[in-house]
Parts: sequence; C-alpha cells; structure tokens
Amino acid sequence: MYTDEDLRAQIIYIVKHKLRLIDDAFMKKVFDGHDECIELVLQIILDKPDLKVISSRVEYTISGFQGQEIRLDIIAAFDGKIVNIEVQRSEQGAGIKRARRNSSYLDANQSDIGKYGERLAETYVIFITEKDKFRLQLPLYHIERCLLETGQPVNDGAHIIYVNGEYRGDDAVGRLMHDFFCTQAADMNYRVLADRVSDFKESDKGVSDMCESLDDLMRLAQEMFKNQGINQGRAEGRAEGRAEGQSEINALNRILIKAGRFDDLARATEDAAYQQQLMAELLPTA
Repeated sequence: MYTDEDLRAQIIYIVKHKLRLIDDAFMKKVFDGHDECIELVLQIILDKPDLKVISSRVEYTISGFQGQEIRLDIIAAFDGKIVNIEVQRSEQGAGIKRARRNSSYLDANQSDIGKYGERLAETYVIFITEKDKFRLQLPLYHIERCLLETGQPVNDGAHIIYVNGEYRGDDAVGRLMHDFFCTQAADMNYRVLADRVSDFKESDKGVSDMCESLDDLMRLAQEMFKNQGINQGRAEGRAEGRAEGQSEINALNRILIKAGRFDDLARATEDAAYQQQLMAELLPTA
C-alpha cells in the first residue's frame, strides 16, 4: 500500500524523468512568467522570426458570452494580436469546436471593437496535440474561413492552427516538437526551452515547486469530492460512504500520477462526472 512518502518519491521521479512540455501541468510551469519560451514557440509556428511577445498569462480565465468563463492554457499578445496556445494530449480535448469556442472567447473579451467590429484584433488559437489530429503527416494545419465557391480566403482575422506533435521533420517545427517530447533538457534543440526545463528538473527548488503543483492538483480533486459528495445516493452510512469515497479519490490520484496522466488529473478536479468515469476505468471493482 502506498504511503505519503512513497507517493512523494514517485512524484519526484516523474518530475525528473518523465515530465515533458506536452504534459499540461509541466508546460504551464515552464512557460509561466517566461515570455522568451512563448516567443520562441510563436516565432516557429507562425513563421515570424522577429515576433516579440508584449504580455502573456498562463492558466488565464477569460469571460465570454452570457457571463460564462473558460480557462486557457496560455494567452499572449504581440503586435496588436491575441493568441491562445493549448497543449493537449487527449484527442477529445482537441476538438475543432473547442478551438472555435476559444476563438469566440478571444473576440468576446475585447472591449474596443468598433461599431461594426472593425477594430477586432487579429486572433490565433493554436493547439499543440500529442497525435496527428488530421492524420495527413503534415507539421501544421491552418484553418481559415474562405469562399467555398472559389477557395479564396476572406481574411476575417481569426486563425486556428493545429500543430502535429508526431511530426519530426528536419525543420524548425520538427525540432520544436522533438523538444516538446523530451524528458531531459540535455536532449533538447532550443536552448531557451532547455534552460527552463532544466530549472524544474535539475534544481532542488524547481523540482520542489513542480511537486507542489502536482500536490495542489491532488488536493483540488479531494476538495471537489468533499464539496460534491460522490456517494450522495447512499441513504444510510453517509459517513462511511464518504470515507470510502475519499479513499477511492486518493487511489485514483496515485494511479494518475504514476501513469503521468496529469491532464486527466487536472480535469478530474473540475469535472465530477469525468472523475467518476476515471474511477470506473481505473479502480478495481469489489
């Protein structure tokens, strides 16, 4: 049976030897407050070598229509343009309608758009996916509105780009995707990324900070259980049921961390139904 010390040792091992930039929790730590890393990614994906990031935020909550909010992995601004970067290992989480939704939120969050929207800023939504989303073995997939009759682009200023995480061509995108899947800084191509990854894998403070972030995810999952009550249907033995449920939450968190499924762990902290789905999938039945 796992003790807290066993779990902590497992987390430290995963941080040092398993985590990659394609892993959501690690990517956010590496990019948070480090515009140079975001700048490099955008320079390569957008093919703008002189691009300079003016501002950026990680895990940014943005408002949309009817007061609804969503949380973006990264939001940044450059040259009057707004960009959202999402790193997604799950194919379900990289759907084209999610990209469309994110794009609409970037528009809805702008204040000075003009009477007819003529001052809407140009926007980019970029999904970096673990698998080849469209299975065409291309490095990038650009989605733009166009006239169907002629194929002519309408240039409305809204851009969606999918980056193929499986691509390993001998070019800038291929080298960048190689780096996103490296577990060790020494194996990476781009020094600005390698140095930042090294900070969280090879320094005591960085490893500790990363471990605390994963601990926070576990606590959020446990807190959600306390607030939602996954065994509310039990008419009798409520206290016993809650204790049993808490034990199941702890077991699920350990499994997800050991497997490096941090995207799933993060989602489980916000989605009770998904947490139940993971339990049914991963926990042994009596």
